[in-house]
Amino acid sequence: MMPEKENVFRKAQTEYDPELFKKINDEVWEFRTLYQGLQYRLLAFWDKTNSANTLVVSTHGFVKKRSKVPDNEILKAIQQRAKYFDDKEKLKKKKK
Repeated sequence: MMPEKENVFRKAQTEYDPELFKKINDEVWEFRTLYQGLQYRLLAFWDKTNSANTLVVSTHGFVKKRSKVPDNEILKAIQQRAKYFDDKEKLKKKKK
């Protein structure tokens, strides 16, 4: 029998499941999983700047203790997203 955590990962690879991947706001998504009684969360965003490939970038993770994602964690993800796109734009200009 396959361990529970592998079933969660397989499910995440093959289908969209709102129990696993949830939109928090226009910029940030939350990947959710439960392992050994702890609720782990990874905050992430989409990079769709390349029309051929979409990239999901995880900003950070934490153990969630309440039902609501703390505002400081969302703010941290938004700041990391802004830095990512700023750095990406700087690299693009540098290559020209």
